[in-house]
Amino acid sequence: MLAAYFDQFNVIRLITIHAFLGDFSVTFTNSSMMMGLGVAIIWLLLKGEKLIPNRWQSIMEIIHSNMRSAVHENLGKLGQKYFPFILCLFLFIAILNILGLFPYVFTPTAHIIITFGLSLSIMIVVTILGLITFKLDFLSILMPGGIPLALAPFLVIIETLSYMIRAISLGVRLFANITAGHLLFVIISGFAFSMISKGFLILSIIPIMILIFITLLEMAVAIIQAYVFSLLTTIYLRDTISLH
Repeated sequence: MLAAYFDQFNVIRLITIHAFLGDFSVTFTNSSMMMGLGVAIIWLLLKGEKLIPNRWQSIMEIIHSNMRSAVHENLGKLGQKYFPFILCLFLFIAILNILGLFPYVFTPTAHIIITFGLSLSIMIVVTILGLITFKLDFLSILMPGGIPLALAPFLVIIETLSYMIRAISLGVRLFANITAGHLLFVIISGFAFSMISKGFLILSIIPIMILIFITLLEMAVAIIQAYVFSLLTTIYLRDTISLH
C-alpha cells in the first residue's frame, strides 16, 4: 500500500535512442517531457505584445512587475542583468508545480534530483561569478568582520559549511513541500474513495471537503514555493555584486 502512494513519482522511459553500437543511449522520460512542456508554455506566455493586453498578458505583466521589484530591492540597479534569469526560473518552477496538480500528470519538482540539480547549478554559477568579479577577495564572505582572531578558524569552517548547505536547503525545501502535498492528496483521496465504495456516503463528505481545502492550499503552495526559490536565488546572487 505504501508503495502505491509513491507510484506517481515513478520516472517512465518514453523513448530510448541507442547510438555508437549501443555504447551510448539517450532516454526521453516523462520528466523530460514535462520540463519541455514547461519551457514551451513559458515561450508562449512571454510572446504577448498587444497594446491592449488580454487576460493572460495582464497576468504576465503583473508577474513581470513583481519579479522586477524583487530583483531591484535585493540587487539594485546592477542586478537587473539577472532579471531575465530570475523571471524564467520563477515561471519554470511555478508552471511545473501547477501542472503537477492535474490528475495523471508527472511533477518533476517532486524529485530531489531535479530540485537539487537546479540549486547546485545555481550555487556553482554564483561561486564562479563571484570569483570572476572579485577574484580571491570573494572568499572574504567566509570570514565575518569584527571578530577575534582566535575565533576566526572556527567561524570560517562554520561559514563554509553554511555556504555549502545553501545548495542543499534550496533544493530540499522545494522538493519536500511539493512531495508532501502530493502524498497528502493521494492518501486523503484514497481514504475518501474507500469510504464511498463501502457505502459511507455521508461520512465521505468530510475527507472530500478536506481534499477541496488542500487543493486550494496546494495551488497557493505551488506559486509560493516558486517565488521563495526565486527570491532566495536573487539573494544569493547578491554576493556576485557586492561583498558583505
